[in-house]
Amino acid sequence: MRIPCPYCGERDAQEFVYRGDAAPVRPAGDDGFEDYVYLRDNIAGPMREHWYHAQGCRNWLTVDRDSCSHAISGARLARGGTA
Repeated sequence: MRIPCPYCGERDAQEFVYRGDAAPVRPAGDDGFEDYVYLRDNIAGPMREHWYHAQGCRNWLTVDRDSCSHAISGARLARGGTA
């Protein structure tokens, strides 16, 4: 699998560390925290994920990937900026 890094260009997935689904938002209080930590949906299809470019520019990316086909439709800096 190849991930398009905004700084380094298209790179092999082995250079990155997978963090997980980018969609969940941590609840402010204790209500819902257990569900946030332990009860995640296992999405089959398009999703947004966080990846860390550990062996490259060391930036966090938000990657749009289909979890069934592993096809990547885009990647951007997780902090909202552009390269």
